Amino acid sequence: MKYIDATGRALLLPHTPQRIISLVPSLTELLDDMGMERQLVGITRYCVHPPHYKVTKTIVGGTKKVKFDQIKALKPDFILCSKEENTSEMVAELEKIAPVYVSDVNSLQDALDLIKELGLLFDRRTQAAHIIDKINFRLHEFQQTIKDTRIKKVAYFIWANPWMVAASNTFIDDMLRICRFENAYAKYDRYPEIKIKRMRIIADPEILFFSSEPHDFTDDEVYEVLRSNKKVLTIYVDGQYFSWYGSRLIKAFDHFMQIHKKIALYE
Repeated sequence: MKYIDATGRALLLPHTPQRIISLVPSLTELLDDMGMERQLVGITRYCVHPPHYKVTKTIVGGTKKVKFDQIKALKPDFILCSKEENTSEMVAELEKIAPVYVSDVNSLQDALDLIKELGLLFDRRTQAAHIIDKINFRLHEFQQTIKDTRIKKVAYFIWANPWMVAASNTFIDDMLRICRFENAYAKYDRYPEIKIKRMRIIADPEILFFSSEPHDFTDDEVYEVLRSNKKVLTIYVDGQYFSWYGSRLIKAFDHFMQIHKKIALYE
């Protein structure tokens, strides 16, 4: 079968993949939820769901740096990558080992389309459809609950020193929109560095979100931001629910609802 990945690359697969390496943590969890534990032979150290994989699967490195010899030794017939995390040079090297599928997800619709595509590719159509139905049900339930909530301007921090936020053309930005938050840095692209002392002038957010990943913010780092931005509501958020685009989305809306409840306490 011939498939086209999110970057327009063509993949010719002679059979349904049976030895898969996933370099995308959210997709590792997705494949597990589609009943593909046996087919997954290699993962990254950031593939923390499900937890037992860290002892039952071969860890081939991180998302940005992998052990190519170790991957080759596993004899994979399929490798999952992400445009955001894996460089074109890495993909080119991996293609020498096995067919590589590169995902590129910047919206919830992209995520749903990817789940459907992987369901077809791995002959897990029913499982994929079930996951999509669950996500759509929870999405509708959540949106009905918050439909009368006032839209609030939010700055979503992902890194400290240099200070970086999630801006437009990101999956995080679309999840903020779904949650009825306005991205304070929507005029910027992807993950810009910002000057925290100029944040009030440039973006003027009502709320600051500090994500648990890719950087787990310390209290001292948050305080450093607040010294220049007093009286701004601050909330620690679980970055997996805002940035993982697989089956974890089913659970994400409970987390988003908890955030809205926290904000309501201060209104």
